[in-house]
Amino acid sequence: MSKRKVATKAAVDPSLVAERDPRPSVEAIRVAAFKQFAERGYPVVTVRDIMKACGLTQGALYNHFKSKDELLHDIITSTQAELERICLQAVAEAGTDPRAQLAAFVRVYVMRHCRLRIEALVANREIGWLDQERVSDIRRSRRAIRDILVGIMTRGIEGDVFNPPQVAGKTDLKAMAMALLDQCTHVSMWYIPGRRLDEEQMATLYAEMALRSVGAAGN
Repeated sequence: MSKRKVATKAAVDPSLVAERDPRPSVEAIRVAAFKQFAERGYPVVTVRDIMKACGLTQGALYNHFKSKDELLHDIITSTQAELERICLQAVAEAGTDPRAQLAAFVRVYVMRHCRLRIEALVANREIGWLDQERVSDIRRSRRAIRDILVGIMTRGIEGDVFNPPQVAGKTDLKAMAMALLDQCTHVSMWYIPGRRLDEEQMATLYAEMALRSVGAAGN
């Protein structure tokens, strides 16, 4: 009888079960999805492809996501939310000078797009495959980031430290903010580590160009 009890314990030993059936982390699935979508495009990649890249069975994904659409939405919203967070933090920590705020904003934005090129590529290229309901919160975050820039430029003009260009006697700060964001976002399309400028130098260059584009005094 005692031998049978020992055998029963061995059969349900949690450590042995864990070795046979490792649980995937959500982050591992996200990383694999980003890579697959970036390399092959969202329409071509299947759930099986993503789970194979993780070394997991297809059914494991459905423990975390209901569909491939939900997974795409999750990885874009997660990276977008983090981008919004670090931009807000950079501006808050830069002090009250709009010039310092603009430089800090551009630096963290460019650094992130240099470091996380795959995430940026997927977020900007594959968002069109999401339905309007899923894309609405992503667009809200992107507008919030644009409005951070508009706020900085508004404070700079009111404080007489920015003198941005005008067209027909008017300054369109939203258009300027979008132009700056487009410029900074697209560094992810061509930047290659180890070339002439490293990430820090690239961020410094873009910050300097942004300050010049708004006519920053003392720049």
